Amino acid sequence: MLNRFYSHPALSNESVERIISAHDKVQVTKGDFILRENQTSQHYYCLESGLMRAFAVNDQGREITTGFFSPGDIAIEVASLFLGTPTRENIHALTDCVCWRISLNTFQELFDTVHGFSEWGRTWMSGALFISKQRSLSMITDSATERYLVLQKEQPEIIRQAPLKYIASYLGVTDTSLSRIRKELGKGNE
Repeated sequence: MLNRFYSHPALSNESVERIISAHDKVQVTKGDFILRENQTSQHYYCLESGLMRAFAVNDQGREITTGFFSPGDIAIEVASLFLGTPTRENIHALTDCVCWRISLNTFQELFDTVHGFSEWGRTWMSGALFISKQRSLSMITDSATERYLVLQKEQPEIIRQAPLKYIASYLGVTDTSLSRIRKELGKGNE
């Protein structure tokens, strides 16, 4: 399973096996947190099954969903993990999850000693940055309906499994607005 996370032309089969063997399989129960606000992240998690949500609490005390992690994703708070700073986000399981966890210390040791791992890291980080930039631009340039349709197309498991209020906050709309969007889209399919 972890082979697909670390598939990269710069990594040999032996290197991938070494990286994989450094992970611990962990079960995360629905509702459990893998990271809480003000903690400093010490791990990242390769998600095999389940759904997780990242969120921050705004100045009015409301939870705003900042991201979702589904099978095939790496559940991570990059700034906290790599800069060693307390996070402003929380990451919790929306369903029971199976993950493969690796500690920052182990990751850094492998990053320094496994040929090609730095190339993999650069590729992964570039992809994550691209996704983040696209999301930021979408929040400015696309309508809520367009954002919903993209989410529905690109990550249908979120639409199927995440509570409506979390999807709404991720899209930057109220629950009521999202219900209206879904209703209008449903009429178009009749």
